[in-house]
Amino acid sequence: MIELDGLTKRYGEKVAVDHLTFTVAPGIVTGFLGPNGAGKSTTMRMILGLDRPTAGDVRIDGTHYDRLKDPLTYIGALLEAKGTHPGRSAYHHLLCLAQSNGIPRRRVHEVLDAVGLTGVAGKKAKGFSLGMGQRLGIAAALLGDPRILMFDEPVKGLDPEGIHWIRNLMKSLAAQGRTVFVSSHLMSEMALTADHLVVIGQGRLLADTSMADFIARNSRAYVRIRTPQRERLLDVLHSAGITVVETGDGSLEVDGGKSEVIGELAARHQLVLHELSLRQASLEEAFMQLTAGSVEYHAHTGRAPAQAWGDGWRKG
Repeated sequence: MIELDGLTKRYGEKVAVDHLTFTVAPGIVTGFLGPNGAGKSTTMRMILGLDRPTAGDVRIDGTHYDRLKDPLTYIGALLEAKGTHPGRSAYHHLLCLAQSNGIPRRRVHEVLDAVGLTGVAGKKAKGFSLGMGQRLGIAAALLGDPRILMFDEPVKGLDPEGIHWIRNLMKSLAAQGRTVFVSSHLMSEMALTADHLVVIGQGRLLADTSMADFIARNSRAYVRIRTPQRERLLDVLHSAGITVVETGDGSLEVDGGKSEVIGELAARHQLVLHELSLRQASLEEAFMQLTAGSVEYHAHTGRAPAQAWGDGWRKG
């Protein structure tokens, strides 16, 4: 379990993390979301004792990280996949970590096999692709067989097979009762992986809730309708006091979960429906809705990027 209590980090006048309080529980995958500059990486670094908090506290299974004996056996983390000596082989990188944490040599072979790097175990890290570097970083996180796993952008550089593998790995680790805390900008992947979400913006906590509740609270549910008898259906729905939005593609949308009512009205008036479906906004849409006021860096959309770039060079 990871416990944050009023965790705060300031850099001069800049508040990077602002009184964060939440718990990352075992047995589920907890997703950690936020716009760029929200304070996610700083928070993860403070959990691992890499940055010292300005105020507040963070504990790993009730203990500060710097007081853990053989910390890799308590918590394994992937924060920067390329944090390896470029001239050291994958095997010797992991062996060095194992020996410094009292981990048996056989465990090195086990994690290399688990992440699919046995065939390149003797190759130097400097020749690894981004995806291979990610796998080596994940192997290091798994090395101590820890009860807590923390991953920052774990799918970066992985191919589709690798993404499927890491998704199932995180789920299986949580199913074993371990604590799994993962940060990612890929909303589609997070929607398939996480059970619970912690969302921050400008260093402050915005949400700490289940995936289902987060989407339900921060997005719009609506019924989508397609019919060849559009005008007749509009008249029927308006007569029933149902507000309808006409879309540009010819379909109709009705807010809320009124699909049964609409279906019954259509049947009563012998109207043909080609589609009657209840839609829920995606995690990405819900995330954008919640964090709209917390985005630090906004892209300027008034001009095409290529044109703006070209103008900048001409003026230079």
